Amino acid sequence: MAIKQLSVFVENKVGSLVSVTDAIASTGVDIRAMSMADTQEFGIIRMIVDDIDTAKAKLEEKGLFMSVTEVVGIAVQDRPGGLDEAVKVLSDNNINIDYMYAFISESKHYAYVVLRVDDNESAERLLSERGVKLITESDISKM
Repeated sequence: MAIKQLSVFVENKVGSLVSVTDAIASTGVDIRAMSMADTQEFGIIRMIVDDIDTAKAKLEEKGLFMSVTEVVGIAVQDRPGGLDEAVKVLSDNNINIDYMYAFISESKHYAYVVLRVDDNESAERLLSERGVKLITESDISKM
């Protein structure tokens, strides 16, 4: 049930981000969530998009280096403590979170979180058992 994340590796210089966003915009693909992390010389742009195959093909056509990673997507109650309840489930079960980022949609009830963990299957099972709503690729395309 994991969702696919696109990670694009770019030089940390003016215009690198726009080369990625412009390529994706030209395909009509919608970016649902994005995170950008950098070092002095390079950056990683992580994205959840509504059509990963089309976005990936266009970025490859542009010669950009990227990878596709399976991550866990969850919907947490959009209220104080909503995220805390979900991450405690993972921590209490010794599942490490490598990184995460969040996004919202038109729903007033949920905030959405992308988690990169060391064991997707266990994380999804534990979160689901505790009532945390998992989001799917189909959910992403409907947002």
